[in-house]
Amino acid sequence: MSHKHIIKIERKGDVHMKKIAILVANYFEDNELFYPYFRLQEAGYHVDLVGSNANETYKSKHDAPAISNVASKDISSKDYIAVIIPGGYSPDHMRRTKATVDFVKAMDKENKLIAAICHGPWMMASSCDLKGVTLTGFYSIKDDLVNAGATYVDQEVVVDKNYITSRTPKDLPAFLKAILKYLG
Repeated sequence: MSHKHIIKIERKGDVHMKKIAILVANYFEDNELFYPYFRLQEAGYHVDLVGSNANETYKSKHDAPAISNVASKDISSKDYIAVIIPGGYSPDHMRRTKATVDFVKAMDKENKLIAAICHGPWMMASSCDLKGVTLTGFYSIKDDLVNAGATYVDQEVVVDKNYITSRTPKDLPAFLKAILKYLG
C-alpha cells in the first residue's frame, strides 16, 4: 500500500505576486547580491535583477557573474514593493545610469522599501533625500552619507523610515531578517 504525502505550502497574503528589484552593475559583492536574491525567492517573492541593460552579464568582485533580466529604463516603480542595492563597487557604476537613479528616486517618493548594504548607500546618496535619516554602510562611505545629510552609525543593521542598511557581508543575516520583517 503506498501512501502519498501532500505538502501544502502556505503563503502570507499574495506574497508570491509581489516583485522586488535587486540592482546589479559591474563589480558587485557576490554574497550581497546572491544571498538576498535566493533568500527572497525562497520567501515567495518574484525577484528581478535590474541592470542598465537587460540580459547583460555583470562582473562580480569574486568571479561569480550575474545576468540582468530587465533594464532599469524598462521598469516602473509602480510594479515593485522594494529595491535592494548590493555593495562592492557596483553602486558607483549604478548611479552613472540615469534610469537607475530615477527608479530609486521614484521608489523613495512612493515610500517603498530601499535596502542597501556595504557601498549600496552610495546609490541612496545620489537618489534619496537622506536629511535627518540614520543609516549605516561600509565605513569608507561615511563621509558621503553624512554629506548627504544622514546620521551615520556603526551597527549591523539600521531601519529608519523606508530604509534598511547594513555594513558588510557578515551582516547579511540581520539585513535579510530586517527586510523580511519590514515586508511582513
